[in-house]
Amino acid sequence: MAASDVAVGIIFLSQTVVGVLGNSFLLLHYLVLYFTGHRVKPTDLILKHLIVANLLTLLCKGVPQTIEAFSLEFSLSDIECKLLFYVHRVGRCMSIGSTCLLSIFQAITISPRDSSCSELKVKAPRYIGTSLCLSCILYMLINIIILMYMTRKWNNTTMTTLKDFGYCSSFHRDITTVTLFAALLLFPDAVCVGLMLWASSSMVLTLHRHKQRMQHIQKTISPRFSPESRATKTILLLVSTFVSFYTLSCISQVCLTVIYNPNLFLVNMAAIVSGCFPAVSPLLLMSRDASASRFCFSWIENRKSPVLMMNM
Repeated sequence: MAASDVAVGIIFLSQTVVGVLGNSFLLLHYLVLYFTGHRVKPTDLILKHLIVANLLTLLCKGVPQTIEAFSLEFSLSDIECKLLFYVHRVGRCMSIGSTCLLSIFQAITISPRDSSCSELKVKAPRYIGTSLCLSCILYMLINIIILMYMTRKWNNTTMTTLKDFGYCSSFHRDITTVTLFAALLLFPDAVCVGLMLWASSSMVLTLHRHKQRMQHIQKTISPRFSPESRATKTILLLVSTFVSFYTLSCISQVCLTVIYNPNLFLVNMAAIVSGCFPAVSPLLLMSRDASASRFCFSWIENRKSPVLMMNM
């Protein structure tokens, strides 16, 4: 096994383990809050949806890529390849949709009372569940086309109609079909990114105006310590991280689509970039959410204490 393959395998393994553990801790934290009767914020439902989407993305991409990088023997059937890529794509799209909905909801929440969004503040929490369900159905329908393209890995190297992705393959299509296919998949993503940028700009402007007003009013508590301001800054950090990684992911995906026979390095780089946000986002959320951080460390301490008691 080449050193480069080992390095890529370690990257995939680290990314997958860190991402799965981080998202699992966060999901468990929100479930504990829900079942213990704690006050649940409207954004918690969106965050749980985002966490599940991140887990699907990491498991469906990180695990097989790690196995492939370490050159371990495994084979997937035609149906398994179709489902693996389909679930990964739906999870990735739902991650985009959840982040977009989170930014829009927070922009509405902190909007001034005299703004055009004032009436939506009361109505917005009612439509969160419906919006998530509709976006999930939409992405599931759009990505059905993935099932038509993906197939299992063929050992026959003379088959030039297949594009190799390591553990699975896809059928080549003419440039017109590929262009229509790419446009169909990228259009909802582009709309979501545009809405995220608009919502982020609105939140930054609202925070700036609020800070200017507070400079003229003598208060003992700085606005940066308010829950709304802290939550807004967390979402802005999450959105900016997402847009950065998503831009790199789009560039790599376009290269994979356009290039007739991409090399293994490009395939691995595209997979690594696509897994960055699902792996990093729970760390960003826990770093800004004190209760989630305390839950994570208390769980680790509770797991360690029986071992320590046995060694005493």
